Amino acid sequence: MPDERTPQLSEIVERFRTGGRLLSVEPLGSGHIHDTYVSQVRLADRTAGFVHQRINRSVFASPEELMQNIERVTSHLQGKILAGGGDPERRVLSIVPTVDGESFLRTGGGDCWRTYKQVEGARTFDAIQDADHARSTSRAFAQFQLMVADLPGPRLHETIRHFGDTRRRFEALVRAVEADQVNRAASAEQEIRFANEREDLAGLLVDLLRQGRVPERIAHHDTKINNVMIDDRTGEGVCVIDLDTVMPGTVLYDFGDSIRLGATRAAEDERDLSAVKLDLALFDRFAAGYLEVARAFLTPAEIDHLVEAARAVTFTIGVRFLTDHVEGDVYFRSQREQHNLDRCRTQFALVEDMELKIEQMQAVVDRYR
Repeated sequence: MPDERTPQLSEIVERFRTGGRLLSVEPLGSGHIHDTYVSQVRLADRTAGFVHQRINRSVFASPEELMQNIERVTSHLQGKILAGGGDPERRVLSIVPTVDGESFLRTGGGDCWRTYKQVEGARTFDAIQDADHARSTSRAFAQFQLMVADLPGPRLHETIRHFGDTRRRFEALVRAVEADQVNRAASAEQEIRFANEREDLAGLLVDLLRQGRVPERIAHHDTKINNVMIDDRTGEGVCVIDLDTVMPGTVLYDFGDSIRLGATRAAEDERDLSAVKLDLALFDRFAAGYLEVARAFLTPAEIDHLVEAARAVTFTIGVRFLTDHVEGDVYFRSQREQHNLDRCRTQFALVEDMELKIEQMQAVVDRYR
């Protein structure tokens, strides 16, 4: 039976300062975590779009800390963009406050909602479109890293504890397999063996950080291609979105995560594993776009490990999908039986192909470093 304290979507929208009359609201996007909707609101002189999200409280336990991070980051970026003569409403997410002036809404039923202005004249793509799209996306992530690099203290909150700790991700898989609470380990014996054979990859990035071989920076931690808004007219990346996991870490994680989805033509859950290949031409464009900006601030050690980061992060995401499959699909949303296992297999197939092309990948990075 529905909770009587849970408001309708129209009531949620009207509790934010959109400045106009609600015309419509409908579901948006294909994200794994939040419930996302888009509304159309009639303003005095035009119709404007707004994006509304119900924050997943099982993933983000502290919405206060989450929104504090996003407020600080967006405010910092808006200041930089204004100082450079740019349009902050197109170049960075704009938080719409509640009618009470807060950054998010907590309902009587315990749900937490936030609202952003929709970026006009730009859109996202779930699949890579062409070489120019690859370059634009990668360049946008590098520009984001550059602009947040001088964010004043204090240190950002860890919105998901140990999110970038790739070794802990592997340890979570080991525990899940040992517990096997929903009797799924047997269905993934081959994938578990694949993971165990590459356990050394799990500690690569965290060891570099802990040993001081690469610096801690502010990283995005979710640099898939549909987290960059692409300008409808120019094709350039104009706005990096989904700032939930912007927190301290290594920018190597960001580069690696962008490669695992952007430098392949295969979908994240491709069932035909023969189609899962690293596209060296796309990798070239990603490396070129990224280093066009990032070589100005990356250390030599960071550039040295870009290729290994791509393999390590792809492996780690595969481990996360595998862990969720073994635990019963408790984190990532699944649309079919064994969906998370399919996702895991895709990541692991890409890791294998990267291993075959590691020298060619390194040659590409060396060309642009």
